[in-house]
Amino acid sequence: MLDPRSDYPLGTRRPDLVETPGGHRLDDITLEAARAGSITGSEIRATPETLRRQAEIARASGRAPLAENLMRAAELARVPDDELLAIYTALRPHRSTAEELETWATRLEGWGAGATAAFVREAAAAYVERGLLAV
Repeated sequence: MLDPRSDYPLGTRRPDLVETPGGHRLDDITLEAARAGSITGSEIRATPETLRRQAEIARASGRAPLAENLMRAAELARVPDDELLAIYTALRPHRSTAEELETWATRLEGWGAGATAAFVREAAAAYVERGLLAV
């Protein structure tokens, strides 16, 4: 069980709680393993579970904004990289219409990323107020 007050940093104090998307333990991530091909670039990523644990630690430390960002990151950990880049691009000023941003929010909800979808909707509302939507 995670103790957010004493288990930080997870990689040092609780490496048993950190694993790769493929289930490798933290101590399996070595240069030798990468050279041998048993660990690929896709394995050197934070999992949603690890990000949620980091959010718990941030929240327990009184760092609520960081905790919220880590929770959104946990949601996005399973979103394909090309989609993340497209969302990032869509959120740049004057790149998207309100309808396009709503479409992205709906897609995010489909990936189980409700907090991030709400963030996109909040951005869309701010863009309306500031005249930053595409025409």
